[in-house]
Amino acid sequence: MEQAQRPEWIRPATAGVMAAVVGFASSFAVVLEGLRAMGATPGQAASGLLVLCLAMGGLGVVLSLRLKMPVSIAWSTPGAALLAATAAPAGGFAAAVGAFLVAALLVVVAGLWRPFGRLVAAIPATLAGAMLAGVLLGLCLAPFKAVGLLPLQALPVVLAWAVTMRLNRLWAVPVALAVTVAVLVLDGGALAALPAGRDLAPHLEAVMPVFDPQTMVGVGLPLFLVTMASQNVPGLAVLQTNGYRPAPGPLFVATGVVSALAAPFGGHAVNLAAITAALCAGPDAAADPGRRWLAAVIGGAGYVAIGAVATLAAALAAAAPPVLIQAVAGLALIGAFGNALNAALAVPAEREAALVTFLVTASGLSFGGIGAAFWGLLAGGALWWGLRRH
Repeated sequence: MEQAQRPEWIRPATAGVMAAVVGFASSFAVVLEGLRAMGATPGQAASGLLVLCLAMGGLGVVLSLRLKMPVSIAWSTPGAALLAATAAPAGGFAAAVGAFLVAALLVVVAGLWRPFGRLVAAIPATLAGAMLAGVLLGLCLAPFKAVGLLPLQALPVVLAWAVTMRLNRLWAVPVALAVTVAVLVLDGGALAALPAGRDLAPHLEAVMPVFDPQTMVGVGLPLFLVTMASQNVPGLAVLQTNGYRPAPGPLFVATGVVSALAAPFGGHAVNLAAITAALCAGPDAAADPGRRWLAAVIGGAGYVAIGAVATLAAALAAAAPPVLIQAVAGLALIGAFGNALNAALAVPAEREAALVTFLVTASGLSFGGIGAAFWGLLAGGALWWGLRRH
């Protein structure tokens, strides 16, 4: 009997470990790039990466155990890409932390107050997709710019990604990351710049938030919107597709509260996972849907364990050529860019409004200290409303 049950325990354990490794390796470069763009020091970026690992791992374990459902939590990869594409706030990283708190509180409000949640859900999917595509465009161009600037370093990374895409899409970015590390090891310069062993120990750095109105509107509001539209809603859909029907409100509240707790230590946002959720909630995790929650629990524990290398990962990224780290981040976002662009152009009658949203966002326009994502959504929304009335 024990041997008959063993495969059912191995499968969720394997799925959980895979979810944690792939979830971290495929997008941590995006998170570090976003925090760096907001003015974070290497120590603050490492703290943000660590607290996000602890937050999404701990919350995933608690929710999965409580609900007996495979509730996977992830950091907001589109949100990190938004930060990477936005100019650093005048108030520095402290103002960005204030914006992180505002975004987290808006998620809580969306979960508690149904009219506000319905208002957010009423934003046309075409405009939300166009805004996200505009945010991601710059980073998605980075791998090919890197090939022109550093061909000997960047070309092997891009080729490794392309070859692995043909074999197994899920592992394409982790393999590209492994090749990047190998390139840095062979080069030797980045490793020589790493700090001493004691300085690589995991640690948190608290930042006192500054609530700057321009940063709250230009960073906090778009961060909230992309997190809800590109992560929480698809993550909920993955659970429902696999036969799980959790109440959305409490899940949103939980992710918002934990995001608020993580923000003072540099964490930008955590939310329901989508890709890693499919790994834990699908039939590959266990034949019996009632056992798949174990995969999410193991995946959450894996994130907490991986947090131990957050400082090393941040130090290596800081010591490497910035264009090379941007290239890895861009490779991780190409799939998300394609999905966002597809959503933006899905409705012919709304295509012009979506294109305006995309172009304004991608332009990098900054007016009054407020970034392009806000103005892109505003411009596209105004055209969408005007055409709809006409």
